[in-house]
Amino acid sequence: MAVKIRLARHGAKKAPYYRIVVADSRAPRDGRLIEEVGRYNPGAEPKFLELNMERIDEWIANGAQTSDTVARLIQFYKEGQPQKEEAPKLSKKAKAKAQAQEDAQSEEAQGEE
Repeated sequence: MAVKIRLARHGAKKAPYYRIVVADSRAPRDGRLIEEVGRYNPGAEPKFLELNMERIDEWIANGAQTSDTVARLIQFYKEGQPQKEEAPKLSKKAKAKAQAQEDAQSEEAQGEE
């Protein structure tokens, strides 16, 4: 039996809340699980993350594989530092508009001096 540590989605539409669970890799995402080992709420301010590291370490020692997302959450939890969020990608028009606003602000600042 291949065991995975992964996210199970709960919560309302467009307001996800995740449980970090240990489950058989063949089970559905929100289906049968073996054990719940944590909770994650990305919608809360600040983001809520609670993990039972003792149980996670035991499962990993016994051969459980973590999903990529859970691996990042575990690393974040161990470091205790806020996640670096990338700046949103802008279209060419949006970049040009932002550059024009910056230029206008710098011209105003030079005019005042």
